[in-house]
Amino acid sequence: MTKKIALLLATFLLPGMMASATTRTVNSQDDLLRAIGDSDIDTVVLGSDIKTTQKINITRNMYIDGAGHTIEYVGTFGESQSSDKTVWGGIYVLHIYKSTATIKDIKLTGGNAGLLLNGSLVTFLGNVDVSGNGFGGIELGQGAGVTEVPKLSLKDGAKITNTTESESSPTLWVPEDTSKGVLEVNGVEKDVKPNVELSMEEFNEMFGITEENPNTSDNIVIYLAMGFMASIGIAYVVSKASKKDF
Repeated sequence: MTKKIALLLATFLLPGMMASATTRTVNSQDDLLRAIGDSDIDTVVLGSDIKTTQKINITRNMYIDGAGHTIEYVGTFGESQSSDKTVWGGIYVLHIYKSTATIKDIKLTGGNAGLLLNGSLVTFLGNVDVSGNGFGGIELGQGAGVTEVPKLSLKDGAKITNTTESESSPTLWVPEDTSKGVLEVNGVEKDVKPNVELSMEEFNEMFGITEENPNTSDNIVIYLAMGFMASIGIAYVVSKASKKDF
């Protein structure tokens, strides 16, 4: 009987205990920083929106599940300690340095930029929103002393959202001090040269991604096809009616 109980515990309870030991749900800046600093934790799940007064640096392999929540930078910028996010202070809401990370269903906002892939391999799952940053959304960079090429991979239908991009605030860019950046969507890779900025439209064109209707999420191509078919139908009805009149 004792052996059977031990076997049941090993089969059903221990896997769950091991999983919980490597996953941490966080609800504040302090929670998040402690979880990132704990090498026994490899998965962080946001339990609520988090406001932070410092950029979040990640220097080891991690999985960050935003669960639809937001990390918002609410600190200051530059030597002037300005509250204006268009004052450069090198503030990336999330800074991933020479690591491999997966980011899922999260919004990164309020910084000079939302995310820096500093010689890192980052995979997006779900929707990653980088709206509301002063200089743009995502930088694929290297910088001093980093030789690893930054790579951003979108898998399983993942998408990037940026509702505040402009000519001076792009969604993605590779700085001039970087050899190149690599973008991958569902297994298709594209190199991006240094000093290149991409809007969402340019990113979508690069990978042949068709925009979705913002109100219904239905593919716009469907609406064009339906409109074309409807016009043919109307022309046919008019033609039939005209023949009856004569």
